[in-house]
Amino acid sequence: MAPLKSLEPEFSAIDSHFQMFCVSLGIFTVEDFLLYDLHKLTGFAEQKPNSERLKQGITQLLSVVDGLHKPWMNGMDLLEDAKQNKHILSTGCEGIDMLLGGGLREGQLTEIVGPSSSGKTQVCLQAASSVAKKHMGSVVYIDTCNSFSPQRVASFVGLVSNLPFDQGAKHKILQNVMSNILCHSVFDIFAMFGVLHQLEFKLRSQKGDNQVQLLIVDSISSLITPILGGSGLHGHALMLSVGYLLKKLAHEHNIAIL
Repeated sequence: MAPLKSLEPEFSAIDSHFQMFCVSLGIFTVEDFLLYDLHKLTGFAEQKPNSERLKQGITQLLSVVDGLHKPWMNGMDLLEDAKQNKHILSTGCEGIDMLLGGGLREGQLTEIVGPSSSGKTQVCLQAASSVAKKHMGSVVYIDTCNSFSPQRVASFVGLVSNLPFDQGAKHKILQNVMSNILCHSVFDIFAMFGVLHQLEFKLRSQKGDNQVQLLIVDSISSLITPILGGSGLHGHALMLSVGYLLKKLAHEHNIAIL
């Protein structure tokens, strides 16, 4: 989200004094502000000589956050949006597509859960290969467990099986599929935030062919689990923030997220 400094020209209460107060508490962006305990923040502000001005800044920043929410849509608006924009992407597995009502829906977040070694990564790899091969868009694959396997993607595409193509044609298909899958390895929640914000910037400016159609995070639990321990609320706040950002990316940019 936006750094607080970028809001200063438009919002007078979010001035340099308010920003310095926030920086002293480790708040640099709107996202940092959302993660911070509002009651504690207000309490710290009340201890300062310019407390009223600081509380005005907090109120104004809350109004900025409220302004980010889009107006409600009625049922007909939602139905029309679903007909025009929310296409379905096949996972490449007929059984899973049937369970999902056709496949992964653009504009929505799909979560697969299950015990270790139950096949979640295989579903992710198969979905990546299916979308990269059958559709004109690209796939962003966030790998948090070092589990991305190009060999498995190739096998799902059928390049190591007996397809009726010569080796040159097979290599070209492999090249096209692999070039349509962009893999990022991240191993902590803050690195993931960085990748998601970069993706958000890319999605705002993407035009023409090879637009991002599918975002895969394999797996988000490996990043969330280590920060959920203890009595603090920081881990839960980060988990909610990731969920909000993923849903925002799916809805605003009409991509499927797995």
